[in-house]
Amino acid sequence: MVNALQIIVITAHPDEAEIYAGGTAALYAEMGHRVKFVSLTNGECGHYQMEGKQLVERRAEEAKEAARRLGVLEYTILDIPDGQLSPTYEIRAEVIRQIRNWKADVVITFHPDGPGHVDNRTVGKIVRDAADFIAMVPNAVSDAPHLLKSPLFLLMPDYAKRNGYNPDIVVDIGSVIEKKLLGCDAHASQFYEFAPWQRSLLDQVPAGWERRRDYILKWWSTFLEVSPEMVPTLAATYGKDKADNVQYAEPFEIADFGRRPDDEEKKWLFPMLY
Repeated sequence: MVNALQIIVITAHPDEAEIYAGGTAALYAEMGHRVKFVSLTNGECGHYQMEGKQLVERRAEEAKEAARRLGVLEYTILDIPDGQLSPTYEIRAEVIRQIRNWKADVVITFHPDGPGHVDNRTVGKIVRDAADFIAMVPNAVSDAPHLLKSPLFLLMPDYAKRNGYNPDIVVDIGSVIEKKLLGCDAHASQFYEFAPWQRSLLDQVPAGWERRRDYILKWWSTFLEVSPEMVPTLAATYGKDKADNVQYAEPFEIADFGRRPDDEEKKWLFPMLY
């Protein structure tokens, strides 16, 4: 595709890009744009029985399969222990490399402030701190060629921040909801083992895709369905009549770092909205 966009989604744990932005990623991929997922930790805390190298390798294989199902071209997982992510220079430099080497037009990451998982907030802080060095600063992290233009940074609301969140962009993902669900399904260790164990739902995990599809739709509805704070932006984007019929969507806030696109550039950066 001529002038394909370069999209990178940076999260704290393998499976979060799928949960928070899997539908948007699938839409970009369907339109011929290039998408990469990056997890800054290896997810080694994400189980109640498995641990260590065995779990890390399993989660990496699950991520690889999720990427295949979504049309994501690369999935990088850094070897940093889950729960031990810190905003160090070394990690910030690696984030700069990841964004520069992907030649990102759009960077999607977590909000750096508010409640929620400490690793998620830390990812947001690391990306925020990296933002000023990505473009037009050739002497910073000089082993990765600097970009000539800053990417657009979009923030995802951690599940605990949704009540205080005002999205600038809301993407209708109804046409790719099956892909998003299959991307989540690929992470069996999380959706059918660890999270159900935490919620005392292990005895309710079904067998077979159709029943598991319904299971994800029920128990992960917060990450799938339109919620009240999305409605004004949906109406402004799609028109009220169409917005009233949107069931599944993903919200993003334009970061207060980086840049803000004008209306014409939004049409280029978010072709699925027009």
